[in-house]
Amino acid sequence: MSEFDEVNGMNAVKGTKGYESGVDLFAQASLNLEFEVINRDFLPFLPSAGSRVLDAGCGVGQNAAALAKLGYQVVAVEPLKEFLNIAKATHNENNIHWIEGSLPCLNELQNAHQSFDFILLDGVWHHLNRDERSTCIQRLSDLLSKGGVCAISLRNGPAGMGQHVFPTSDEELLQYAEEFDLQVVLHLQNQPSKIPNKADVIWSRMALKKRS
Repeated sequence: MSEFDEVNGMNAVKGTKGYESGVDLFAQASLNLEFEVINRDFLPFLPSAGSRVLDAGCGVGQNAAALAKLGYQVVAVEPLKEFLNIAKATHNENNIHWIEGSLPCLNELQNAHQSFDFILLDGVWHHLNRDERSTCIQRLSDLLSKGGVCAISLRNGPAGMGQHVFPTSDEELLQYAEEFDLQVVLHLQNQPSKIPNKADVIWSRMALKKRS
């Protein structure tokens, strides 16, 4: 199957498995996270104010809201309707366009002329399998403007609330970057979790720049 499964007769994105049983708990935890702390390593790669940015897999929207407050035109994409509803109800910035959609293909972004100066994937990469990741990087490369940066966090460790997870590989992502003409401008490995009580979770962070 693709990234979709049949759940109660409806298509559901497999990467959301587990989250539907703890929506309120996840929302509370996520809304307490500070963008400048969780994504501190990516801050130097943010474009100038007014640029278009994409938050792919935005959850309940805390990163999208922070980016909007910094003056960006934000497109925030999330597959789980419950999370998206919370995001819309919580954040009232008028420079966020909320979209129900999913990785790896982001088919909901159909405008052929649509491009972004910065793309953020925070805590979602481990929900994609190897084939989906290859498809995803190609799609993200297509969506990046020349000189734009895609920032990706890679999680390794036991599954949390989200149950549809795969080990992530720095080497795999480096290979995809080379294949799709993306320059690695940041590569941090073996970072501890910034969330309490997650000592068994290790993160890598990469920023990939589209060559001009």
